[in-house]
Amino acid sequence: MSTTEEQATEALRSGPPIILAPGPQETDRIPPPPSDVWDLPHGTAWVYHGEGNGQLTRPVLIADGFSAGPSDLGLTWELLEYGPYPLLSELRRRGRDVVLVGYHERSASILQNAETAMAAVIEAIDRRGGDHPLTVGGFSMGGLVTRYALAKMETVGIDHQAQLYFSYDSPHTGAWIPIALQAFAHYIKKLNPSFSDQINSPAAQELLSQHIAHWDDKPAPSEQRQAFLRALEEVGNWPRARQTRLIALANGPDTGAGNGISPGADALTGKGITVTGTKLRTQSEGEGQLVAKLRVLTLTTGEVSTSGLPDIDGAPGGTLAGFGILADRLNKLAPFGFGVTNPIREHCFVPAVSAIALREPDTHDNLYTPIDHDELEETPFHAVKLSSQSDTHTLVTEELATWFLDQLP
Repeated sequence: MSTTEEQATEALRSGPPIILAPGPQETDRIPPPPSDVWDLPHGTAWVYHGEGNGQLTRPVLIADGFSAGPSDLGLTWELLEYGPYPLLSELRRRGRDVVLVGYHERSASILQNAETAMAAVIEAIDRRGGDHPLTVGGFSMGGLVTRYALAKMETVGIDHQAQLYFSYDSPHTGAWIPIALQAFAHYIKKLNPSFSDQINSPAAQELLSQHIAHWDDKPAPSEQRQAFLRALEEVGNWPRARQTRLIALANGPDTGAGNGISPGADALTGKGITVTGTKLRTQSEGEGQLVAKLRVLTLTTGEVSTSGLPDIDGAPGGTLAGFGILADRLNKLAPFGFGVTNPIREHCFVPAVSAIALREPDTHDNLYTPIDHDELEETPFHAVKLSSQSDTHTLVTEELATWFLDQLP
C-alpha cells in the first residue's frame, strides 16, 4: 500500500525531530539538583560546588556543544558523568566547582552563545570566594564558544582570569557531516523542514568544513563559516593572556589509522515503498563517484556525486552515529514505507587533526598521515592528548579524563 504525501508529511512531523548530535545514554539516573542556577544572556548555567566548598571556590566552566533547541543541562550532566568515566563527580571530589554553561538555542551562532560564556566567566569571578584562577572550556562546539569568548574578552580589555583553556574534541578546523546526510535532509525539506533547518542553522554552517544548503549544491565552506573565521581573526584567534595555558583533547588517535569505515560503501538503503531507490553512501575521493541516490514518494530519483572531497567518513577522529540516527528515526516510520537497512551507523565527525587545530581536513593526506611529536609543536596548544583509537565524539574515557584532571590549576 502506497503512502500519500500528506501521510508521509504527518509521519515525518510526528515524534522527535532528526537531530545529528549525541543523545541520551538511556540511563534512569537523574542528575543531582544544582547548588545554584545562573540566568545569563542567551543561556543559563548550573553550578555544582566541589566537596567541602560552601561557595564557588575553584571554578571549572564547561560550555555545551551543538544540537537543536535549548541546552538540556541534565543531558550534559548525563553524558559527562554516566559514561566510561565519572568526570563531574571526580572534579567535585578534587574540590573543583563545576559550572555547566548552556544556551537558549544551541544552533544559534557561536558568536551569540559566546556572549553566554563571557557572562558566565564574569559571574564566576564575581561570585568566587578567594582568587583561585578559572578553568574555562567546553566539549565539541563548546570549545569554540569559549575559545572565542576568552579571546574577545582579552580584545575588549576584560580580565577573564582563566589559567587554563581546554577544548574536548572541538572542531577547530571544521566538523564533518556526510554530504549524503546533508542532501537527504534537504531532499525531505518539503515534508519536514526541521532536519534541513538544523543543517542550515548558523552554528552548523560555522562548524562544518563542507556544507550544502540544497540537496544538489556543490559542497564548500559556507559564507557563515567564513564570517566566523574572520571574527576569530579579529580577536586574535586564540586566548593569548600570558597566564592562560591552552590544551586540547581529541577522541581520535595520532597514528593516522582510520576508524574502519570504507569509502563508497552503502550506509543506508531504502527498503520501504516510500523510500525505495534511496541509497546513502560513505564519502569517496575524486569526482563522479555516487554519494547518494534520493527518492521519497516521487517517481524520479535525485543523484549526488563526489566533487573532490577526501574519504573523510573513515578518518581518524571522534565519531557520530549520523547514519544510525537517521535510520532509527525512519525505521520507526516503517508502517508508512520509510523502512531502511543501515549497515554503517557511524562516520567521522571531528577529525583528530581538527580537534588539535593542526591541519585542514581537506585532503586524504591531511586526515590520514600520522601525527609526529615534532609536528605537535605547530599547534596553538601548550599540550594535547589524543586517544589511542577513534572513539565516539566527546566520549569521556578514563584515558582522556585522567589526563585532563592532571592539567587543572
